[in-house]
Amino acid sequence: MAPQREWFEKDYYKVLGVSESATQKEITRAYRKLARELHPDANPDNPSAEERFKEVSAAYDVVGDEAKRKEYDEVRTLGPFGGMTGGAGGPGFGQGGPGFNPSDFNVNANDLGDLLGGLFGRGRRGGGGPSRGPGPQRGVDLEAELHLPFREAISGVTTTLNLSSDAACSTCHGSGARPGTSPQICGQCGGRGVLDDNQGLFSFSTPCPSCGGQGTVITDPCPSCHGTGVEHRPREVKARIPAGVDDGQRIRLKGRGGAGRNGGPAGDLFVIVHVDADSVFGRDDRNVTLTVPITFAEAALGTKLTVPTLDGDKVTLKIPEGTPSGKVFRVKGRGVATKKGTGDLLVTVQIAVPKKLSTEQRDAVRAFADATAESPREHLGV
Repeated sequence: MAPQREWFEKDYYKVLGVSESATQKEITRAYRKLARELHPDANPDNPSAEERFKEVSAAYDVVGDEAKRKEYDEVRTLGPFGGMTGGAGGPGFGQGGPGFNPSDFNVNANDLGDLLGGLFGRGRRGGGGPSRGPGPQRGVDLEAELHLPFREAISGVTTTLNLSSDAACSTCHGSGARPGTSPQICGQCGGRGVLDDNQGLFSFSTPCPSCGGQGTVITDPCPSCHGTGVEHRPREVKARIPAGVDDGQRIRLKGRGGAGRNGGPAGDLFVIVHVDADSVFGRDDRNVTLTVPITFAEAALGTKLTVPTLDGDKVTLKIPEGTPSGKVFRVKGRGVATKKGTGDLLVTVQIAVPKKLSTEQRDAVRAFADATAESPREHLGV
């Protein structure tokens, strides 16, 4: 974590009322006590308590975390921040008096350069090589919608998506320069993308104003993309949709999104899948569902049913006598195949009640009713 400016200015131990050698448990105990006393809910009419509560919380956020506390303690050994800005005749960088010396604090110049670079958001020139300007930029992530028939979603499919987005310029192939030419090394920064500002012991870097930190300049821009290396155009993307994709599922296609800039990688393409309903089958997670109508006679006397499956085969189910409407039969392994496993085919039987009866049928039903002594509603007591 980069040190914050407040770390030089505030004594978090003093804020919490503990010593610098306090244990983590002692720090936590002190914070909890102060938090209870200063919490805004306990002091609704005291704005100063709320400010103090925030200050205590900020202090605990640093010294209450062992890793942050270690960094904070190291930063505090550098002394007050104001002591590093010496003016004429005063202590400061490059002065001959009792100025700042990193060796006095067991910290080398490179480490301190990293510290100040992180604090101010500026680069450092050290043993690790020259600082770089703004690097490659990753392309944006894109979204596309895809409608699939039910059975293609179950089996998986390779399809083509049509979309319009930023892509590498088809004229200059992303270089930004007119075909036959190439970007030139920046004369001001020598291709480094940054300029150094020497401050004695340290050298801070800023992006080169001539090339914008890229290290190269385009003297003859591409007429199609005007030097950006990117153009907005329609394009086709082939997508492999895995078997068993569900309605509303979001699939990531890595590197198929918007084009990157300055040599950066492309973004990702997220495909939101919409699965159309099927006229025969349904789905419940990894299971495929199927509803089959049967006659009253088949339910009462029992029968054998032949039903279809997704893969085109047929299976036979034995329906026992006295099967109620809504009974579910399971056919193992005939569901959706996914990485987590394969589901089953769930067959629900429903008794089909005829809307019209012939004279013979009506007589037969009446004869059955006359022969039926018990009532299915006896348990209701009415």
